[in-house]
Amino acid sequence: MTAVHILNGPNLNLLGSREPAIYGSATLEDIRAALAERCANLGVELVFKQTNFEGDLVTWIQEAGAGGVPVILNAGALTHSSIALYDAIKGSQAEVIEVHLSNVHARESFRHHSYISPVARGVIAGFGPLSYLLALEALFANTIRKT
Repeated sequence: MTAVHILNGPNLNLLGSREPAIYGSATLEDIRAALAERCANLGVELVFKQTNFEGDLVTWIQEAGAGGVPVILNAGALTHSSIALYDAIKGSQAEVIEVHLSNVHARESFRHHSYISPVARGVIAGFGPLSYLLALEALFANTIRKT
């Protein structure tokens, strides 16, 4: 069975209560449940993880890259500061789609730069929880084109 790793970084465990005007009221569990349903319909195994630790994300990206498993990554604030994530993606040759719930380009200027974008297959931002589902659809459409 095909799999996808959906990896979430710092503070995403606070979704639903953290700045709902920016991030919405959906919890990370709500997002996981929607993705699980869609993955089941696609026949795709879902691996869904969240951490507040950069090293966990590095390890998970390396594991996915070594296994040839695509990654949907919401690295949270690490997007804007982590060269280690850039190196993990590039070094492991992980196929990554970068996602953000908010439109980072309409926010503070420090959020406009991403260390992940240069090594990501694509970026989806600003569609709330739908960003994750759009990324999943992009991966699935990409798989169809490869066959």
